[in-house]
Amino acid sequence: MNRLFDDRRDAGRRLATLLTPYAGKAGLVVLGLPRGGVPVAYEVARALGAPLDVFTARKLGVPRHEELAMGAIATGGACVLNEDVIRQLGIAPSEVERVRAMERGELDRRERAYRGDRPPLDAHGSTVIVVDDGLATGATMRAAVTALRQQRPAKIIVAVPVASYDACAALRATADACICAATPPAFFGVGAWYRDFSQTSDDEVRALLDDAARRLPEDVVEHAAHPT
Repeated sequence: MNRLFDDRRDAGRRLATLLTPYAGKAGLVVLGLPRGGVPVAYEVARALGAPLDVFTARKLGVPRHEELAMGAIATGGACVLNEDVIRQLGIAPSEVERVRAMERGELDRRERAYRGDRPPLDAHGSTVIVVDDGLATGATMRAAVTALRQQRPAKIIVAVPVASYDACAALRATADACICAATPPAFFGVGAWYRDFSQTSDDEVRALLDDAARRLPEDVVEHAAHPT
């Protein structure tokens, strides 16, 4: 099988070439879904001259089959459930709530760990490009988009290097646009399309966010944090 990308940074640079119409535009914010989406988003933000931040979302894995998503949660309290999976597997509401509470704790921990004292970028009135390293079911990204809508951005653009056709189509119905660099006809999971898909660490996420903040003029970062 042909691997499409060397690693996440390579994927981000190649994805950025599809987003050049947004380069240098005022009110542009790039958000990476941690952890794996952040190295991709870093390259996108650098190419477009936009501020970078994280937007945390967590998959809700089926008990004892955690790789299978029964939904997802995101910053701001949004929750997207896959009712078909829950119904077909007979998952009790109490189990759904238990997993949701557990993942909420991890989501809150990551928010504190990644950003520290730095305030989140304000999406209100902004064009927001939300980036991940790929979409399999798209549940986590849908939760992120649902949560972001509560902040009333001008536009939400989902951008990923690789996605299943169904996930990309579903996100086009949820976001204002969904840009998928590749939608292979036979989708074997996101990691199958990377030569190096090793886990992104918390330290790497923090380092990329810090470096992205240093690269931009202070007035650009300040406007993104407190838009008028």
